[in-house]
Order: sequence, then structure tokens, then C-alpha cells
Amino acid sequence: MVPQKAIRNLVIENAKIRFRNFEGKEGEYNAKGKRNFCVFLDQPDAIRLKDDGWNIKWLKPRDPEEDPQAYLPVSLSFDFYPPKIILIQNGMKTTITEKSVKGLDWAEIKSVDLTIRPYSWDVSGKKGIKAYLNTMYVTVVEDEFAAKYVDVPDNVAGIGDDQPPWEE
Repeated sequence: MVPQKAIRNLVIENAKIRFRNFEGKEGEYNAKGKRNFCVFLDQPDAIRLKDDGWNIKWLKPRDPEEDPQAYLPVSLSFDFYPPKIILIQNGMKTTITEKSVKGLDWAEIKSVDLTIRPYSWDVSGKKGIKAYLNTMYVTVVEDEFAAKYVDVPDNVAGIGDDQPPWEE
């Protein structure tokens, strides 16, 4: 028996992510409850990963003179190995939970650093490596008023969601 070579986590800084479905919303290309996104890759990395067994895909270019864009579909699962997701916003870190992760679908993202965990599978003679999110640091675009109001304390008591503050 030949030992299988160990597959390491992928570490990608300044990742370009697209086709975000952190909510797991059902759609034309997605089953309900399946949370995922895609990471764009450059051609040499994509070919190397494909040769190692990763599930690399290519987008057809709009311009016939361009090369296809390689990408890796990445899944999120909060069941057995929940990912660690940190949101960097206005100079503060916030841990993203399973309930709050859907907000990343519409966030204006500035940069993403992530680690992808491989899962080797072997079913009916077919083999491959599925990509799962392990850790992700997401920096969102700075709000233009955040610095101006950073020292204004939050209203801890809060105002009812059903009544605007000017109608007290």
C-alpha cells in the first residue's frame, strides 16, 4: 500500500471571493442550507491544486481572447468543525456566528485572509478533496462616519424596534 501524501490547509492572503452564499439560501446553483463561496485562483496555483485532487473549476471568459478564471468552491459547515470568522470593521474585531454570518453576503469587503481545510473523500472509486472554510478574517470598507462618532457611547437601554426615537 502506498501512503497517501498529506494534504495541508490552504492559506490565502488577500483572497478574491465571489458568489457568496453565507446564508445558505436556495437558488439556481445552490441547495437550501448549503453555505458556500468561491475563491478565485491564478492559473499556476489552480493547476497545482487540481493535480493534487482539489475541486477546481473554471469560468468561461466573456472575452474569447482571455483565459478562463480558475476558482475553488468553498463550503462552510458549523456542525463538526465550525469555522472561525472574524469581521474587521472600523478598527474593531467581531466574531461572526452561525446566525450572523449571512451578513457577509452583502458586506462591502475590502480584503479577505483565509485558511481552507481539505476533506479527502473516496466514493464508488472516485476521489477528491472538498474545501471547507477553517478561518477567515474579513475587513470591510470603513464607514465614512465611523471615526467621527467613535467616542459617542451606545444607548445601552435601547429604543424599541417598533417605535422611532423621535416618536417617544
